[in-house]
Parts: sequence; structure tokens; C-alpha cells
Amino acid sequence: MKRKHIGYLGCTALVIASGLAGIPTAGAASSVHVVRPGQSIQKAVDAARSGDVIYIRPGTYRESVRITKSHLFLRGSGALTVLKPALNKKRAVNGCAAAGNGICVEGTAARPVVDTRIRGLVLSGFKKNGLWASGTDRLSVRHVTSEKNGTWGFAEELSVRSLFAHNVARKNGESGLFLSNTVRTEAGAIDTRGTVVRNNRLTGNRIGITVRRLRNVTVKNNDVDRNCGGMFVVGDENKPRTGNILVRRNYVHDNNAYCPKTARLPFIQGAGIVLTGIERSVVERNQIHHNVGKSPFSGGVVLFKSVVGAPNQNNIIRRNVLIGNSTADLANRDTGKGNKFARNTCRRSLPAGMC
Repeated sequence: MKRKHIGYLGCTALVIASGLAGIPTAGAASSVHVVRPGQSIQKAVDAARSGDVIYIRPGTYRESVRITKSHLFLRGSGALTVLKPALNKKRAVNGCAAAGNGICVEGTAARPVVDTRIRGLVLSGFKKNGLWASGTDRLSVRHVTSEKNGTWGFAEELSVRSLFAHNVARKNGESGLFLSNTVRTEAGAIDTRGTVVRNNRLTGNRIGITVRRLRNVTVKNNDVDRNCGGMFVVGDENKPRTGNILVRRNYVHDNNAYCPKTARLPFIQGAGIVLTGIERSVVERNQIHHNVGKSPFSGGVVLFKSVVGAPNQNNIIRRNVLIGNSTADLANRDTGKGNKFARNTCRRSLPAGMC
């Protein structure tokens, strides 16, 4: 296998002495680009070709990175590889930095960015989002921590077949993880063709996970705690409607921080899993504990009409264990038809009789 290093790295002997054995391997026709503190990750991305690996050595990097090529693997050294905003605003050399994001993966409807893999990084303190993705196919984000960013920890639109796994999103201004059809216009739901969100930790954000105007998404085995709201699955009256969402085996607990009202939403506190304006989705086998508040969204699992009045319809809430949620473990505050509650373990429901 050919190993290609950024030209300014110095002699090969020095690279080997500093731990080349720990660098991930690429395919037979691919190259590995190694970046060290003081060097530019963006330059390595710009120099890379399809199939290449960009390996980022431990250190703090003051820059934003924009990826518009397919089949790249951006790999850090875990908690030791940290991206933060540039100290000098004049160094905002790309649109990703100018927008206040840490990493951007950006394609178009005609030419999506395919099979980008991002692993083992910390994204911290960006004005907008830690990671922003738009127009992607098979994006994979694993073992990335996104913290203390102004809006979203991880955010995605206009994308399909994504995987977010074993990440941490904490203390972000809005959602820790935000998945949407598009943030620019009003439109019907997009079929993600199987996007999966699993085994992530979402803590200390306004909302842990938001899935908005999408279809065919699985959210499972996540730990969602100490946010104002744990998980919001959001739809509206547009067609196609939000639906075919599977929410399974998540631990949603102690989401009792207080977040004031906004122009679109009342205040949020004590919200476990909230469904608004969606159809034909399943919420099952979740552990939902001690989400307590007095907001219209407060409770363990809450069905609530969307902000434009679109009802929830034909959803199934079953086999969940709900303990100590208030104002209720199960709350149906909607007028939609066909929603079923079955074999849940809980003490209090509104209306009564659903436990």
C-alpha cells in the first residue's frame, strides 16, 4: 500500500519514530495523509483523492474543515484530537468556517457527497454547529464528541442512509443531534432510506435528539439525559408526512432543565419523548424515567399536535417502562386518530387508562 504524507511533514524516519504504526490503513490504491499540530487539516482534505484517509494526530487544531469529495475517511485520535474555531477571523478561509461550523460535509441533490466517514474527534466551541452535513449519502459519524456549540452538536439535512453511532453531544445551544429534511424551506418529509442513530450520549442540550420531517429513521439504544427535552419527533401538514420512525430501547431520563419559550414553542422542561404531527411510527421498549416539569410537553411519552395543528395518527406506543414522569408517564394531548398504547408499564396517564 502506498502511504502519502503531506509534503511539509518532514522525513519518513521522523514519522515512523512518532508512531506510524497507529495510523489507519487505506485500500490498496489509496493514500494516508497525516496531519500534525500546526498543520492544516483542510490542506490535507484538499490534497486527498477518493478513498484516501486523513489521519489527524493528537493536538488542538484551530480551524474548520469542509469536505465536498466522496469516499474520504477523516480520522482523529479520539479525545486527544480537538477542533476549535480559529482565533483569527481572517483565517475563516472557507464557507464552513464563515458559517460558524466545525466540520461541513456538503454535496448537492445532483452530486451528493457519498461514503464520508468521520471518527475520533472533539468539536468544541463553534458559533453554529459542531458538524453540519447537507446533500450526503451514507455519511458515517462515529466516536465524535460535539460540545458547547452555539446551535446544534450534529446537524444534517437533505441526506440519506446516514449513521450516527457512539457519539457524545453535550451542552449545545439547541439539539445535540438534529436531523431534518431541509432547514431552508417548508417541504414534505424526505425518505432517508434507513438513517440510523444508535448508541449515542446526548446530555445537557436544549433537546437531546430532534428528528424533523423525515421518514424511515431508526433511533435506538441512545442515552438521553439532563436536557430540557429528551427526544422530539416532529412533523407538520406537508406531504409526504413525517413517519415510519422507529424509537426503540433508548434510556431517556432526568431531562428536567428549563429552557424558555421561543417564537415557535412554549417553554420546555421535563419532556421525555414527544411526538408532534407524525404518522405510522413505533415507540417501543424504551426506559423513560423521571422526566418532570409543567410544560405542555412534560411527561414520559407525550403526543402533542404540531405547531400548525397537524395531528399524530396511527402511531404505536408499546412495551415501554415509564417511572416517575410528570405531569404523566403517558400523555395524549392530541386529537389524532388511530394512536395505540399497549402493554406499557407506568403509573399515571392522561387521559387515564393507558397504563
